[in-house]
Amino acid sequence: MKVTFLGTGTSQGVPVIGCDCEVCKSLDFRDKRLRSSIHLEVQGRSFVIDTGPDFRAQMLRESIRRLDAVIYTHEHKDHTAGMDDIRPFNYKQEGDIPIYGTAKVINQLKEEFSYVFAAKKYPGVPGVLVHEITNQPFDVQGVRITPVEVMHHRIPVFGYRIRDFVYITDANKIAPTEIEKVRGCRVLVLNALQIQPHISHFNLEEALQMVALIQPERTYFTHISHRLGTVGQIEKMLPRDISLAYDGLQLTL
Repeated sequence: MKVTFLGTGTSQGVPVIGCDCEVCKSLDFRDKRLRSSIHLEVQGRSFVIDTGPDFRAQMLRESIRRLDAVIYTHEHKDHTAGMDDIRPFNYKQEGDIPIYGTAKVINQLKEEFSYVFAAKKYPGVPGVLVHEITNQPFDVQGVRITPVEVMHHRIPVFGYRIRDFVYITDANKIAPTEIEKVRGCRVLVLNALQIQPHISHFNLEEALQMVALIQPERTYFTHISHRLGTVGQIEKMLPRDISLAYDGLQLTL
């Protein structure tokens, strides 16, 4: 399985135009973060988890030529707003793209992109095949995926386990039963928004505490705001088996 980080940033704590913070001034390419999303190549299939506002630019940057399914974590726009840009894959593959999400996610997509779901569609709009999921394992074209329900303040969000890889974003609480689903995984990707406490995201200290509970072999933090700091600053504070993810990072499992 190959994992590519399409984006590792967030709409939380985005600086205003003309910001002079250390992250904005950084010349390290790892500090240039688009909204969080990943691409998976597994069993010959090509999946993305979330289509944020930067989806088109991310797919072009990584030269991803096929899309077999989109899997959504939750209904917030920084994770769904780019769904319209699946249409080149519809055209190239001559078919609809399966999308997977909870009832809340599907309902939000139907409101935001009503023209996609209209009874009479305008020619050329995105084509989707809707699959509503719950907190039960499901198969996407032969690939078993296990949802991991986490809380984003008061909103349930799905992380996902695929084999020994776990992707969790937009969380500030994980129930013990859900932790057991992912304990001892090989690679964990977890959100770590900033140094200071936050109402709906793990801060760095809380993320480190969660890693200690899950005990993965290797951890990458994502959904990083400018308030966390630069990669160079933060990696000096992290154990050797924990790193900050960055846009374009690729892992082979």
